[in-house]
Amino acid sequence: MPLMPVTLKPPLNYKQSQSLILNTNSSSNLHIKDVSMSFNLPDGSCVDALKNITIDLKKGELLSILGPSGCGKTTLLNIIAGFLSPTSGEINLNANTVTGPGAERGMVFQQGALFEWMSVRKNIAFGPAMKGAALPDINKQVDELLETVGLHGFGDKAVYELSGGMQQRVALARCLANDPDVILMDEPLGALDALTREKMQSLILKIWKDTGKTIILITHSVEEALLLGERLLVMAPRPGRIHREYTLDFAHQAVNSDLREIKKRDDYRQKREEILSMIWEMEEEIMGPNS
Repeated sequence: MPLMPVTLKPPLNYKQSQSLILNTNSSSNLHIKDVSMSFNLPDGSCVDALKNITIDLKKGELLSILGPSGCGKTTLLNIIAGFLSPTSGEINLNANTVTGPGAERGMVFQQGALFEWMSVRKNIAFGPAMKGAALPDINKQVDELLETVGLHGFGDKAVYELSGGMQQRVALARCLANDPDVILMDEPLGALDALTREKMQSLILKIWKDTGKTIILITHSVEEALLLGERLLVMAPRPGRIHREYTLDFAHQAVNSDLREIKKRDDYRQKREEILSMIWEMEEEIMGPNS
């Protein structure tokens, strides 16, 4: 039914890990320049969560970020979103310095963060309505987005009536409704079962290709990072820093292919084992080999 009008610690000595300056390019639209983040603790000590992170991201790139727990992945995403201010460094998007949240950056969380008291349609329409868009335009956009994310016919359902995977589809549609330049995803598929997760991975790839949006995705899954990143950054902890960058073809190939077939390939399995071993070694250094 269409809407009706409504009134830290010192760095670990991890094998030549260093801060890397990545793909510096004047045509990039997102610049993360020498960003560091420290948190003061109640006992007066200080934790360095991030140190000297520099990334340039071109319009339309798909970037996945991976690393052991505590390496600052989510902190970095929250700084890009404008939820946190870095201790030092700056972030620029389309030549504007990021100083807080903005509509040009959309966020999709691990849990949908939806308005439970609203229908699916009203959740998706919320952003355009707040911008003062005309009601017929909003209804048309919502219908198109419901079709895009595979929820045609579910617009009038309550959020609580949907499965976890369907709720994440609503969250993605709500993000797209604001037409952001950059979509930020903080482990958006982490709570889903394996089959639903695979379907959502395919949907994210389709949306990336169809919309040309810049997407940054945080994940703990090596398999997911390989499939959903034409660039993949592996972060090291204490302080969080970029340890390694990969340039990959799997995301482009997976757009029109069966994800399971991609996973069977020797080059995919080789990269997966290489990165798993890398992260395992970091975890052992943090917790000790007998943990």
